[in-house]
Amino acid sequence: MPPVAPRFLLTMAALAPLALAACVIEQPGTPIPAEQTCGAEGLQGLVGQYRSVLASMTFKGPVRVIEPGMAVTMDYNATRLNVELDGAGKITRLTCG
Repeated sequence: MPPVAPRFLLTMAALAPLALAACVIEQPGTPIPAEQTCGAEGLQGLVGQYRSVLASMTFKGPVRVIEPGMAVTMDYNATRLNVELDGAGKITRLTCG
């Protein structure tokens, strides 16, 4: 086996900590609950009211009104407010997504 050059060994020794640092799992800070990213948490008072109350409101992000039996996409958007209605047009649920 040929001798290993000292320069190669020094380079490998210098790069080893960088390679190991890539394996460290970063602990995130306190995550923001999904209900708070679109404002759903603060709008829970709308549950039980008719959809017409939405017309006079402004929202900080996109809003998706979901009627019974309506097809919806499965894409997730944390800033989008989902407003679920019952058959009478009353708000039954407010979530982010």
